[in-house]
Amino acid sequence: MSDILRDKVVDIRVCKTKSARDIVEMYGLMGGFSSKFVYDAYKILMEMFSDKDCKVFLSFTANLLATGLRGVISELIEKGFIDVIITTGGSVDHDVARALGGSYYHGDFSYDDAFLKEHGIFRLGNILIPQDSYGVIIEKFTWNLLDELTKVKSVWGVRELLSEVGARLNDDNSFLRQAHLRGVPVYIPGIVDSCFGTSLLMYSQSHKFNIDVLKDQKELSDIIFDSKVTGALMIGGGISKHHTIWWNQFKGGLDYAVYLTTAFEYDGSLSGAQIREAVSWGKVKPEAKKVTVYGDATIILPILLAAVYESLNVKCS
Repeated sequence: MSDILRDKVVDIRVCKTKSARDIVEMYGLMGGFSSKFVYDAYKILMEMFSDKDCKVFLSFTANLLATGLRGVISELIEKGFIDVIITTGGSVDHDVARALGGSYYHGDFSYDDAFLKEHGIFRLGNILIPQDSYGVIIEKFTWNLLDELTKVKSVWGVRELLSEVGARLNDDNSFLRQAHLRGVPVYIPGIVDSCFGTSLLMYSQSHKFNIDVLKDQKELSDIIFDSKVTGALMIGGGISKHHTIWWNQFKGGLDYAVYLTTAFEYDGSLSGAQIREAVSWGKVKPEAKKVTVYGDATIILPILLAAVYESLNVKCS
């Protein structure tokens, strides 16, 4: 019983906070509901980022890059905390479109979608994307890119392609640019599920070009089997989360795992599955330091990383 009744609930005072770290550390004192999970994530991330033997995976869903969280994710890569990225095809779309001047706007979940369609505006939640800020920009960029790359060779791995994309984007808030500059490989197992992927297909209909998706899988395999310790920050679910935990099962599972999600487990979906479910599959070690945090990443991630950076004395310019 003494082990259970160990940590007392402490009343906190907001006026005593001076930084994001103060707030997150107070979450650890106040007890209660989701606040404790945020605090646990903070402690795990600090240990994971400080573990010199740990290969750190970052996975996220594309919708986040339609928001200003794109800068937060790119900054995390820029700071050198990430070794491998796994994401979705739409992440390339939003990254390229915004890096090349596409403008996204604040909107509302309740807007009339028929009205928006009539005026050439896409809606992603409460983000508005004019049509001329999206498809045409991505398609033109992709065709110009492939005109260059097919002069070198006709078959490319997806990771190789994405590095070439990052090399051509002059935007510090581009996650592909930061990954390219830091030498961080980006893997997208569902690359064809995107405007970028469709452009690859259309180009291949009239040019000698193809992608080798198995090349990426071999690279991921090598990364996993060469790693002593692995950890992951997973933001959102779906294919990016699953590919991260799937490959880590082949080394006995993740040693660290922080999962941010708004989905719940009762429909049996992978997005809703808590980290503890992955233990049964061998994708996360039973003794791993792990936490599932429920909530919107656009709220949680900036506070969480600001606290981590402060505690690790990361210089912010």
